[in-house]
Amino acid sequence: MTDRPLTLMAVHAHPDDEATSTGGILARYAAEGIRTVLVTCTDGACGDGPGGVKPGDPGHDPAAVARMRRQELEASREVLKISDLETLDYGDSGMMGWPSNDAPGAFWQTPVETGAARLADLMRHYRPDVVVTYDENGFYGHPDHIQAHRITMAAVAMTDLTPKVYWTTMPRSGMQRFGEIMREFHPEMPEPDPAEAAAMAEIGLPDEEITTWVDATAFSDQKFDSLAAHASQGENIFFLKMGKERFAEFMGVETFVRVQDTTGAALPEDDLFAGLR
Repeated sequence: MTDRPLTLMAVHAHPDDEATSTGGILARYAAEGIRTVLVTCTDGACGDGPGGVKPGDPGHDPAAVARMRRQELEASREVLKISDLETLDYGDSGMMGWPSNDAPGAFWQTPVETGAARLADLMRHYRPDVVVTYDENGFYGHPDHIQAHRITMAAVAMTDLTPKVYWTTMPRSGMQRFGEIMREFHPEMPEPDPAEAAAMAEIGLPDEEITTWVDATAFSDQKFDSLAAHASQGENIFFLKMGKERFAEFMGVETFVRVQDTTGAALPEDDLFAGLR
């Protein structure tokens, strides 16, 4: 046995990503005495600037946006009681197809083995028992999410560690409910065209394929507040429009697919640390 605390490492692409899909588990496990380590891979410079100014528009200063988003990330960390924050500070690649995908220093342009080697060093230092990141499509095809997935899986393989590894996901039933709530808050929103509807239908997984359902409803206020800490991106964070009660109903349970395990914990499970404590 060891006195080393159980450790969760979440690897995310941008400031604010930690809150959306893992804010609940980060808050819950921190409250349970588990060490929580957040690795944020990019500087978020392709986010909105003050007043909602968009990347590429007059007045958008990527360096200033990156500084602002780092401050917001620190505030979110405080809300979620995250033990340790590590930032790799690669350039934000922007959405798929943006010119910023090809910019020098962009995360999307970084060789996987280079990013993985840096992350592997962090894994050797923190020795996580559980690692969480995105699936191979970055959940919805964002290049930095895809790259975070790639370097995480490569980093695990580079080490002698055997953590439980999870990918974030959303049940298809939840995605359907999300569409209904979007139309509730935006009745003027047009129905998606068939191509968009088909793409949306492929996001997430059928409910029966999800291996792990973690109830963090008791920590949903912290999750909401951590999202709110990223105020500069508020226009893009639809969930804040729900209010805390509706937010808890929709966002209180976080879902994952377990892709690596040596514990033999039975599936489905309701705890990322099942078999470890």
